[in-house]
Amino acid sequence: MVNTVSFDRLSREELAVLLPELLLCGHLIDRSGMAHSLGAFGREGMTQVAIEEWQVASPVYTRRMQKALRFEGDSVETIFKGLQLDIGAPPQFMDFRYRIDDHDNGEFWLDHCGALMDVEPMGHDFVVSMCHDIEDPTFDATALATNKYAQVRPIHRPPRSPAGRKPHCAWTVKIDVDHVPPPIPHNADRVSASAAANVVLRSIDPDDDGNPDYSGPLLSDIRFADFSKSALVRMAEEVCLQQHLLTIGFMLAVRARADEKQAMDIGRKQFAGIAGLTSERIRKALGVGDDLEGLAAVLGLHPAFNPGEYVAVSITTSDVLEIRIDPHCGAFIDGTWPSMLSGEDLAPLNALVRGVNPRFVARASESSASTFEIALTDKAFREAGEVAITRFSTGADFVFADRGIPLPLIVI
Repeated sequence: MVNTVSFDRLSREELAVLLPELLLCGHLIDRSGMAHSLGAFGREGMTQVAIEEWQVASPVYTRRMQKALRFEGDSVETIFKGLQLDIGAPPQFMDFRYRIDDHDNGEFWLDHCGALMDVEPMGHDFVVSMCHDIEDPTFDATALATNKYAQVRPIHRPPRSPAGRKPHCAWTVKIDVDHVPPPIPHNADRVSASAAANVVLRSIDPDDDGNPDYSGPLLSDIRFADFSKSALVRMAEEVCLQQHLLTIGFMLAVRARADEKQAMDIGRKQFAGIAGLTSERIRKALGVGDDLEGLAAVLGLHPAFNPGEYVAVSITTSDVLEIRIDPHCGAFIDGTWPSMLSGEDLAPLNALVRGVNPRFVARASESSASTFEIALTDKAFREAGEVAITRFSTGADFVFADRGIPLPLIVI
């Protein structure tokens, strides 16, 4: 049986369950990547890698999502809508709350910050690195994608004083024409010119049942079940592209500090760490089985192999599962995750498939350098160290809740 990689085969209800999972797993990429950057470059080097990857990736994918969901504009409200559909701010785990004062002014705060819960046990210096050194330039980079005069400034932020302070942090967003925008980050042009940045996806069908876009008022929460199936498919594809774009930025930052061998080693470890955890969460969220058919379903939904217009993949199941990746697709052009798989290093693919069942094993096919076979064995393999590192995050076991009908947030 051949499976075409696509979100189309899911129901509207299943897609609504999948979307927050994809956003959360995208956020957890750095729980994997930053651990290996820390080992290679130290805390200061890791901090700079994080800044550089988000600075070059987030403006690109922010504009893509704005265009796809028809909420383009230059207001604070537009900035906030973008954050709600950003892997940097997955719903509930990063519990952003918003207030709009007018076109040019607003505030947001985090009632819960899962990233802080992960980093706070590591001590004061790591909290400062994340909540000061990284957030200042990257919040601005995301806001600047909407309005070059936007500024994001803290009201208060960690380290928390007094201890346990809530909300965890609070920020103002102000658009001021007297503000001098910061310089365009190094490598921003390379990311903007990437295949991921420019891939054309199918338009949303305006006649589908449910909301076809986010052109209405800012809502207190995104309730994915309210959107149409075609809108949810497009969102899922865009969220997968966000992960590929972040990987492009990550690898550019790593290569600036390492030779090619070390850079690829770090890239593959980052991929392995998030790949396995993502497979596990997708399987559990959708109630997929752990046999070859279940694996085919998970592979067809995994961000590493989506969207189909960017990662050309075919999956065939018989006695084994065969996954064939077109080496001429956009992901290979950009050097993102699928291009990192090879017969010499199957660790990322083994981690990915064992997120479905620890008894799966991958091997390179003799037919093609970009074709791999997955078999079910009698032996259960130990979890990869890269996955165990990523599982350190509280996001690994995070459970989403139904918060009911969201409220429109209007100018006060």
